[in-house]
Amino acid sequence: MSGTTPSPEPGAGKGYGIQIAYRTLSVRAEEKQSRTTSKSPPDPADAIASIDAHLLSVDEVYTRYSSHPTVGLESAAVRRRENDGKNVISPPPTVYWKKALNYIFGGFNFLMWIAFILTILSYAPLGPPMAFTLGIAVLLLLVIIVSATFYALVDWNASRIMKSIKSLIAHEAAVIRDGKQQIIKAADIVVGDVAVLNAGDRVPADMRVVQASSDLRFDRSLLTGESEMVPGALDATSENALETRNLALTSTFVVQGTCHGVVFATGDRTVMGRLVKMSGETKFKLTTIQKEVWFFTKIISCLALFFFCLSILLYGVWLRTTYPGYDATASVAIVNSIGCLTAFVPQGLPICVALSLTVVARRMAKRQVLVKNLATIETLGCMSVLCSDKTGTLTEGKMMVENIAFLDDVFGVEEINERVTKASDPTVFSAFKALHQIARLCNGAKFDATTNHLPVRDRTVKGDPTDTALLRFSEALSIPELGVDTSTLQQDYEKKFEIPFNSRNKWMLSVVSKVNTAEKNVESTWMFVKGAPDVLFPSCGSVLQRDGTVVKLTSKARQTLATLQEDWSSQGQRVLMLCRKPIEEIKTELQPNDMEDLMYQEMCDLTLVGLIGIRDPPRPDVLPSIGVIRRAGVRVFMVTGDFKLTALAIARQVGIITQHAVDTIQDVRAAASEKVSPTDYHLIKPSDDDPIRSLVLTGEDVASLTPFDWNVIVGQYAEIVFARTTPDQKMRIVEEIKARGDNTVAVTGDGVNDAPALKAADIGVAMGSGSDVAKEAAALILLKNDFASIPVAIEMGRLVFDNLKKVTLYLMPAGSYSEFMAVLANVLLGMQLPMNSYQQVCYCITNDVIMSISLMYEQPEWDLMRRKPRNARTDRLTDWRLFFHVYLFYGLMLWPCAMGMWFLYMSQQGLGFYDVILAFNNWGSTLTTEQAAEFVYVGQSIYYVTVAIGQYGTLLSVRNRRVSILQSNPLWGPRRNLLVLVGMTGTILICIVNLYGAGFQRVFNMRPIPGMFWGIPYAFALGILLVDETRKAIVRKYPKSFIAWLAW
Repeated sequence: MSGTTPSPEPGAGKGYGIQIAYRTLSVRAEEKQSRTTSKSPPDPADAIASIDAHLLSVDEVYTRYSSHPTVGLESAAVRRRENDGKNVISPPPTVYWKKALNYIFGGFNFLMWIAFILTILSYAPLGPPMAFTLGIAVLLLLVIIVSATFYALVDWNASRIMKSIKSLIAHEAAVIRDGKQQIIKAADIVVGDVAVLNAGDRVPADMRVVQASSDLRFDRSLLTGESEMVPGALDATSENALETRNLALTSTFVVQGTCHGVVFATGDRTVMGRLVKMSGETKFKLTTIQKEVWFFTKIISCLALFFFCLSILLYGVWLRTTYPGYDATASVAIVNSIGCLTAFVPQGLPICVALSLTVVARRMAKRQVLVKNLATIETLGCMSVLCSDKTGTLTEGKMMVENIAFLDDVFGVEEINERVTKASDPTVFSAFKALHQIARLCNGAKFDATTNHLPVRDRTVKGDPTDTALLRFSEALSIPELGVDTSTLQQDYEKKFEIPFNSRNKWMLSVVSKVNTAEKNVESTWMFVKGAPDVLFPSCGSVLQRDGTVVKLTSKARQTLATLQEDWSSQGQRVLMLCRKPIEEIKTELQPNDMEDLMYQEMCDLTLVGLIGIRDPPRPDVLPSIGVIRRAGVRVFMVTGDFKLTALAIARQVGIITQHAVDTIQDVRAAASEKVSPTDYHLIKPSDDDPIRSLVLTGEDVASLTPFDWNVIVGQYAEIVFARTTPDQKMRIVEEIKARGDNTVAVTGDGVNDAPALKAADIGVAMGSGSDVAKEAAALILLKNDFASIPVAIEMGRLVFDNLKKVTLYLMPAGSYSEFMAVLANVLLGMQLPMNSYQQVCYCITNDVIMSISLMYEQPEWDLMRRKPRNARTDRLTDWRLFFHVYLFYGLMLWPCAMGMWFLYMSQQGLGFYDVILAFNNWGSTLTTEQAAEFVYVGQSIYYVTVAIGQYGTLLSVRNRRVSILQSNPLWGPRRNLLVLVGMTGTILICIVNLYGAGFQRVFNMRPIPGMFWGIPYAFALGILLVDETRKAIVRKYPKSFIAWLAW
């Protein structure tokens, strides 16, 4: 409910800036409490200090804001107050100059800046001005501008897509207007509205609590940073508006109980609105993949700077003195050494990382999945355990009453009216009247008044799925012969007190009194209770029979009803018990907490009226989705508050439990006593060779588990159902699983009781139809309640990581290896530079980037969702296997080929091996200066073209880890990727422009090359591909071999 308030960016540390500002304001408001003014002061502390709604009595609140407890605001008043603006908090301002600096100097751009500055210095004053040097400087500046522009465009595009998907979330609020409860957009709330809040709702505006249940609790962690629940109250508990408990502040949550509140501030005038304005811009935080790349960038940058400095040092200390004239001036030495800075820079990598964010955002937007932070998708790729709630997540959450049972009879819902009508004496079914009263009056759900004209099944209901099912059932049930009629029932009874359902009690209690009853006898006031049978059985002393007579609840009767409950539960039905008890008229002046204590005392000797079986069918997409998730090596556990047999039945229907034999706590204890706990918790995980074992545990079992028991549970079971769990137990389950086996745990849920577990998980996934509390706690929201989006998100996370690894593997052999070897040969082996600085820079930022981008659009490999989940702790983007393939496989084939072409050309010009290598300052001693220079220019162009075309083989090789190109070619089939062809064509066109463009020949000394040197590199590319195909064939044929162990 609500949501016009922007949450702090996940990257901002969950709103620490807001929390600090809140605490600061709280102290300052305390100090300035005496200085209140009628106008809203500009200083936030003064504005907070001026709030006095909490100090007014309830009647004074209604008077001040021209509202009414039952009528609310009238339409005319709403229209007038709408002129004050929408209930929307303006987002914090963006500091664009900081973003611009990040684009300009981020990634590898800072190395480009170093290279640019050094090149300018080499142009003047260090050396004679040369067009070549100036051209390189201009090129480097162009690289910086293009890279910064690209980063900005990608960032803007990803933000735009995420903004559009966020706008799909329906932020709503329940208010009373014109005497009717209505559901409106939270942005349309105005001052004076009477808002109705239930457990799980987000508070849509600042409001004064005017009516509250005794167990009302708020979650103010977004404001205060403290996770403890804050009790609600009707009266002020502090003069400080930020500390009192009778105010409900925007963006806090109702986690327990219900309340009504009168809105006194909206939008930017709320406490949260003022804090957002104070806290300034949202902080930026790197995603996990960006952290990996940044870590890799630092290593590469340090290496580049080290080798650049080494090269300059060797020139100054050794070459300049030993071989005078070699690298004639300091300017030439610097320009040649700049290759060390550019050679090591895989410029395409940051671009591909930025591009991956857009690819992810667009794909998720198509499935209407709201990803609060794109890092979530990357983490989903590591998911090893999925803990899922049942109701509303695995099931549709559209509950329908299916069966009714009294002690001596059972009814299907469809046959009730037919059996009553055919009965000679309808009074034999008198128990329906009591059952109807409880179902309707002990109910926390309400119809939206604006939909009351629709059929019952089509009306909008505000409430949880169980109450909604009972509300629809009781509204539709009409038996005139027995006086069962909803309209007269609501007129005849008045609700005096209520304890809403919560996941700890697992029951709801209502106290109602008959209206306009002359004699106030004991039968005029009733306590109605509904809840879990196993919880309420001990409180019952009698039972109602079908004809309305009350008999003692004997052990035989208990067994009969318990057997019926087990039978229905085994079919996947949720079973509720309805009870009642006549009580003396209660004193309405009692405090809510005193009243609650009194009701707990009365929770004995209840009369069991009947059982209701509610069917909640599994979502049709869940069974196939769980199959896909499990094949991906992810274990799926059910964690629910429902009855054990109901949970087990649904788990079987959706494929979470597949084994006939299901272990219990006794089996866990037996195994725990036999095994010694491993010292390393990350080793606790099922082995691939272990048989699949299933386990069911209850909340009572969870509470008694020891660390040794948890070692067995997490280490041996692939299928687990946790039933009858409380929110605290759900959170403990998640934490215990995370602590073992290097597990990355995802939790799906939709209710208030799921929120602690959603927060504790590595990835929280909420349903779009779920509570506001759950959606706030989650990192990912399935707006269409589409469970099938989860395996897609897992695949997306794995694909992004997989493709980035391929990009890294593709970029390094040519960039940081073949180019660097050219500089190394020049400095240490006395050979003329086989690839000049312009060619190195140009290759890195054009040829390589164009071809590497195609890898980001690669489709998933056939086995991507059959691999084990990536271990986030040990499986890095760059590991030793990747560097082995870069330097001792692909790179070791590519640079000798390019170097061989350099020597081949020189030999054709009559220069032998030793005329070229170790020549130092004797180079070209038998040639004219022009001839020697021309040979070098052509040789450099040949080296450049060989590297560019040779990378075709690397590109086609790294597209697949194990699959042959014959099964995954880029031109057709499931792995079709025409961008590969576009990239290859683009890189050749760049080579042609460079070699034959008159300007490039004049400024950068590029030259046309003989035809054979265009053709031979294609053979090299084919050779690289064939060698890699042979490696893949060995890996496929011998998956346990040494070659397979080395595979990336």
